Amino acid sequence: MTAALERLRRELGDQIDTRPESLRATRGDKSGHSSLGDPLAVVHARSVEDVQKTLRIAYDSHTPVVVRGAGTGLAGAANAGPGEIVLSMLGMDRILEVRPDDLLAVVEPGIINADLNEALRAYGLWWAPDPASRAISTVGGNIATGAGGLLCAKYGVVRDAVLGVDLVLADSRLISLGHRSVKGVTGLDLTSLVIGSEGTLGVVVGATLKLRRLVPGETVTLTASFDGVRHAAAAASAITAAGIQPSIMELMDAACLAAVHDLLDLPAPRAGTAQLTIQTDGPAAQAEADAIAVIIGHAAGEVTIAADEVQGEHLLRVRRSMHPAMERLGTTLIEDVSVPRSAMPAMFDEIARIEREYAISIPTVCHAGDGNLHPNFIFEGDTVPDLIWEAAGELFRASLALGGTLTGEHGIGILKSRWLADELGDDQWQLQRDIVRVFDPRGILNPGKVFAP
Repeated sequence: MTAALERLRRELGDQIDTRPESLRATRGDKSGHSSLGDPLAVVHARSVEDVQKTLRIAYDSHTPVVVRGAGTGLAGAANAGPGEIVLSMLGMDRILEVRPDDLLAVVEPGIINADLNEALRAYGLWWAPDPASRAISTVGGNIATGAGGLLCAKYGVVRDAVLGVDLVLADSRLISLGHRSVKGVTGLDLTSLVIGSEGTLGVVVGATLKLRRLVPGETVTLTASFDGVRHAAAAASAITAAGIQPSIMELMDAACLAAVHDLLDLPAPRAGTAQLTIQTDGPAAQAEADAIAVIIGHAAGEVTIAADEVQGEHLLRVRRSMHPAMERLGTTLIEDVSVPRSAMPAMFDEIARIEREYAISIPTVCHAGDGNLHPNFIFEGDTVPDLIWEAAGELFRASLALGGTLTGEHGIGILKSRWLADELGDDQWQLQRDIVRVFDPRGILNPGKVFAP
């Protein structure tokens, strides 16, 4: 490790950071999980060549490398530990090209999601992935985790919005995957393989993004209150079954809604009240909102329609204040499972069962448009208690039994690796490990994450 650090300093100079506070900052992420010790050094990459130099040194010396963006992950995938080099991509944050005629942009991985869309607005364009962390998360991090967000049901997740990536392999080779054309099926789809790989296959140093034109027309925002979360989930499923596709459809259970109202100093909702927050957009926004209101009425929901976009943003603020509200309740393990949309009521039944059996509260928010639930496990202290992990494991198994998946957008990282084979099965789990070793034969990229034994 000493030789590797000396070589890093010799070849990258002041881009090598070993200050204790810098090392400490890379040990954790927004999940609350932290590694047991400081990494070797942080490399602040400014160019593709910097990344290649770092990986060449790491490969020669068998030193593990953890690629890191803004540290907003929720699964511990970018947490660095003792003896590891942290490769920070925040300094590579340029927009290299925008092609309105081809609806694409080429960017470096360190650019912040919201900053990218602010720049694209001048062209009448936007990049659709909309994670809740968009104001602080990087495009590279979005790609690494296969991020989602509030707009996914209508406009897709990251995998739907990336045409290609430039990837530096563990041995420092640079390869370009994907294409710039609308269609492209040459060979295996390695771009999709990299998206969501959580830093185990290589370092993304550039991305060719598929853009959309800004949606014309107005937006209409409404909320619907229900006597219990199961009724809200059933109404969301009915909206989807009716063929209406709102741009946003979010569900908050009673515990979440009460916590947010308390945070924002809003009047307390009736006990047991769950809420849907829905937004429609485009030329048919008002007609779709009216049709949704009718469906909600049939499902015994109480509808409030925003009078204008300002009031609409106020209604959306309630949903977007979810995480700060949870933090006030204690230490939060923010989980992430997805089920078929028709199975959402049954999944909320399972959450209620687990709450009863483990005598805990699990406030849950849901991207109801695509069946992605975020149960929040609240506890005291810095370490997740065994009881909470047991309850979480029961919840994961329940989602799988309903035809769902362990994660819709947060990734596996450290926190869920023990359950990965439960979903994949032993053969696929081993096959995926074998694929990782083709990309990284020495196992230096993000070791101990995702496919840990």
